[in-house]
Amino acid sequence: MDIFFLGTGAGLPAKFRNVTSIALKLLEERGAVWLFDVGEATQHQILHTSLKPRRIEKIFITHLHGDHIYGLPGLLSSRSFQGGESDVTIYGPKGIEEFLNISFSISQTYLKYSLKIMEIDEGIVFEDDQFTVEARLLEHGIPSYGYRIVEKDKPGTLLVDKLLAIGVQPGPIFKQIKNGETVILEDGRSLNPNEFLGPSERGRIVTILGDTRYCEAALYLARNADLLIHEATFSKNEDQIAFNYFHSTTHQAAKIAKLADCKSLCLTHISSRYDKHASNGLVEEAKEIFSNTEIAEDFKEIPIPSKK
Repeated sequence: MDIFFLGTGAGLPAKFRNVTSIALKLLEERGAVWLFDVGEATQHQILHTSLKPRRIEKIFITHLHGDHIYGLPGLLSSRSFQGGESDVTIYGPKGIEEFLNISFSISQTYLKYSLKIMEIDEGIVFEDDQFTVEARLLEHGIPSYGYRIVEKDKPGTLLVDKLLAIGVQPGPIFKQIKNGETVILEDGRSLNPNEFLGPSERGRIVTILGDTRYCEAALYLARNADLLIHEATFSKNEDQIAFNYFHSTTHQAAKIAKLADCKSLCLTHISSRYDKHASNGLVEEAKEIFSNTEIAEDFKEIPIPSKK
C-alpha cells in the first residue's frame, strides 16, 4: 500500500505543482489503483510514472470544483483507448454523473468498459472483505467529502510446523484454519484456529480529505489514521482568509492530526503563492504542533507499511 501524489496544488496548475490528484496504490493487496480526485492533466502526470490506467479500479471524487474533476473525462476516455477493459466505479457528490454524461455526450465518447457512477451520501460507500471506505461531509463552499480508507485485519501466519507435528498434512484443513474456521478431524479432535495462527496483522488506515475548513468531520475521519492527507492552502497566520475561502491553514491541519492521534500527516493542496522554498516553511509551521509532518510534492510516494 502506497500513496502517490499526481497533483498537489490548489486552484490552478503551477510550474511545480499540478492540480489535485492522489493515487492509492494497492498493487500487492488487489492489483489495483484507486484515485482520489482527477484534476486537469492528471493523465499527463501519469505518463511520467509507472502507473497503468488499466489498473484503475475506483475513483473517489471529493467535490466538484474544477481543479478536482476537469481531468476526469479525458482520463476515462484515454483508459479506453489504452486497452483498459475492466470495470471502473466512481464515487462522488451529486452532480458527478451529470458532469460525465454531458462530457461524453457532447464529445461522442464511447468507453469499452463498464463505468458505474455512485453519487454518495455520508457513511460507508464501499466495503468488501479487504477494505471499507467511509465518507463524511466537510466544510467547504460546496459539498466536499473526506474519505477514510480502512484495511481489514488479516489473519496471522499459519503455524505449519505445529499442524504437521499433530499429524495434519497440507490440504483443505490448512485453508480452513487460515480462514479462522474450527476444524473437526476424522478422529474427533477439534482444532481451534487461534492455536495454529500467529498474531493477526492489523489493517492500515488512510484518511484523504477534500477541501475544508477546520471541522469535526475531519477529526472523525482522521482518528488513529496511519496517514492523514490534509489540505493546507494557507499558512498559520492566515486563519481569516482560510475561513473566508473554506480552506485550512498549516496549524489547523496539524491540530486535526494531533487531536485524532494520527501517526503521520502530509500537507497538500498548496497555494501557488508558495514556491519550493516557502513550502519548507509550511512544513515547519505544522511541526510546531505535530512533529511527524511532511509536505506533498508532485510524484512523491509515501509507503504505508504493514502493521503487526
